[in-house]
Amino acid sequence: MKTFFMIKPDGVQRNLVGEIISRVEAKGFSITKITMMTISKELAEKHYGEHKDKPFFNDLVSFIISGPVVAMQVEGENVVTQIRNLMGATNPSESTPGSIRGDLATELDKNVVHGSDSDESAERELSLFFG
Repeated sequence: MKTFFMIKPDGVQRNLVGEIISRVEAKGFSITKITMMTISKELAEKHYGEHKDKPFFNDLVSFIISGPVVAMQVEGENVVTQIRNLMGATNPSESTPGSIRGDLATELDKNVVHGSDSDESAERELSLFFG
């Protein structure tokens, strides 16, 4: 099984890339594709397409294109669910200690990482970022 996982601009800017990758690898997952990139507005709008009609859409797009990200394909057993658990709740104040967001994120809008929420999303997001 595989999933899409990304360290967002705030995680890259705060020099958390090594820490976050170490947590993924320590859990036993393999990073089979990885790239550092600055996302184009067009790609960001496709990536967040399901939120297009929501009031926070433009803020999501603006934030994700504000600096470099590290995009990854991660593989392993039950990887979508396990990576979501490793990430913690979307809102860092609701994330458990020991999770990436619980330990490293500071606010809802800047929550350090993104991971696919289903096998279908993983397939779509991997296709967007890795072809």
